[in-house]
Amino acid sequence: METEKVSILIVGSGPAGYTAAIYAARANMKPLLYQGIQPGGQLTITTEVENYPGFPEGIQGPEMMVNFEKQAARMGTDIRYGLATKVDFSGDVKKVWIDDEKIIEADAVIISTGASAKWLGIPSEERLNGFGVSACAVCDGFFFKGKEVAIVGAGDTAAEEAHYLSKMCTTVHMIVRKEQMKASKVMQDRVLNTPNIKVYFNTETDEILGEKTVQAVRVKNNITNELKEIPVSAFFVAIGHKPNSDIFKDYLNMDETGYILTEPGTTKTNIEGVFASGDVQDKNYRQAVTAAGSGCMAALDAERYLTAKGH
Repeated sequence: METEKVSILIVGSGPAGYTAAIYAARANMKPLLYQGIQPGGQLTITTEVENYPGFPEGIQGPEMMVNFEKQAARMGTDIRYGLATKVDFSGDVKKVWIDDEKIIEADAVIISTGASAKWLGIPSEERLNGFGVSACAVCDGFFFKGKEVAIVGAGDTAAEEAHYLSKMCTTVHMIVRKEQMKASKVMQDRVLNTPNIKVYFNTETDEILGEKTVQAVRVKNNITNELKEIPVSAFFVAIGHKPNSDIFKDYLNMDETGYILTEPGTTKTNIEGVFASGDVQDKNYRQAVTAAGSGCMAALDAERYLTAKGH
């Protein structure tokens, strides 16, 4: 199997990976970046990005990620298409398998593999994704100001996003599969005491209706099996995210859902020379701007580590 040796390897190509690449390349560390299965990450399935500083008119998510990529390339990053499929972090030199056919050996590795939103798995959800169906109320809620919307989920994130939406939407229809929420007591109280959030317990999403944009959601009561249509302009899915961290689980410390744990205030993992940035280690904020910030931190942490090692 072909082996290639580099100083620094960046795995993943969202705002965190590309920002890490920009900083590492400018520090003359000649980074190699593999883009993974979704070059550009979650932003490539977002339409308008209005909350990233420096774009007063807003920018399309895919266009923004093309700009990130061009900037990383212009600084001297070696950007390649390929998926990390296996790692060996046991030695001083870290090994990462790409597409099961090539091994990259690196003195430092920055993991920016992101997280993927969990979806319900109904065809209409996929068809209308970006046309009223979204997995990020904080990103897209603003576009539905003064409209009625639906949100599905029962945890803290769903409760938080429902409350966020209630400030700008006329009515928020919250669909909860079981007879109670999983969210913390304080978050449940906040939702139940917000007059324009209507909670449907024991209810599942049957179908999202609409040709080109979301027009309504059809829900099913799990006890009576009764179907009901609720007219809405948007449908938000808040049933959690799954960090893309499976291939690292033999080596890195993670929380119970698979988010990589880093030393507070740094991007350092429990393995020396391995750094994690962006949504793969951040379950709190999950924004492009925070991911980019942590990518910058990872590059600086990696540079200091390599300098201390005499590389």
